[in-house]
Amino acid sequence: MRRKGLPVDGVLLLDKPYAVTSNAALQTARKLLNAQKAGHTGTLDPLASGLLAITFGEATKFSADLLLADKTYEAKIGLGRTTTTGDLEGEFISESEVSATEADIEAVLEQFRGDIMQTPPMFSALKRDGKTLYDLARDGVSIDLEPRQVHIAELVMLSYEECTLTVRVTCSKGTYIRVLAEDIGKALGCGAYLKALRRTAVGPLSLSEAVELQALRDMAPEERLAQLKPLDALMQTLEAVYLTEEQCTRFCHGQRLAMGLEPCDRVRVYGPDKKMVGTARVNERGVLQPERLIANK
Repeated sequence: MRRKGLPVDGVLLLDKPYAVTSNAALQTARKLLNAQKAGHTGTLDPLASGLLAITFGEATKFSADLLLADKTYEAKIGLGRTTTTGDLEGEFISESEVSATEADIEAVLEQFRGDIMQTPPMFSALKRDGKTLYDLARDGVSIDLEPRQVHIAELVMLSYEECTLTVRVTCSKGTYIRVLAEDIGKALGCGAYLKALRRTAVGPLSLSEAVELQALRDMAPEERLAQLKPLDALMQTLEAVYLTEEQCTRFCHGQRLAMGLEPCDRVRVYGPDKKMVGTARVNERGVLQPERLIANK
């Protein structure tokens, strides 16, 4: 059966609104662009807003490239109260006086920079025996979870007023910001929960280049297509290799090319027209080995 929609290729940087799931935002964008195929580079919680990179067509082959990328968030942390889920989705369960100064907070933030151990929350999408922890928690089941190492590349206090701490966090894949908020509250001795979260960057991609969902709805079809970034927008951190026409033909047929290049785990590969044709690795002998190829339409 023929797939419905148009063969749209590219990357859309979307500013996902609060209280909308990543999948709902993706499906809305796919319908608005009338695209045959769409995916995303990592979900964003419904209670979080901000950057969601949506891939269309051939770009979906490279969605995994950003799954391991660092993410940057702006988080509002409420000090002096805790909830059952660590964020506003849960019920408030405790309240304490807050006496922390900015100097106290800065000293605590220093403890959470670099490599840290973090225990995943029960209210999460992680699975145990085929069931998500979120569903198990809803059923009243509690599981002892092992701490795991995550990396906090940046943790900066942006403001602190009326028991609300606003921070910017750049972190590795698998970091839970609401757990970070709770752990900061514990270290301060007053408890804390995540009041709001906004993702501002994923790897090299920035929220400043994103379009809001309502703005996308209000655009004409050709304007929506003009919002798409090229396929290689996801891979700007990779080295680029340019091929001649003959080399490009061989590469696109899956052939290896002895080019005397420096060994590299992954590179992006372009044809003579400067259009990306796929990704590859360069082995220890300097041979370019095709990895993922872009279909020639």
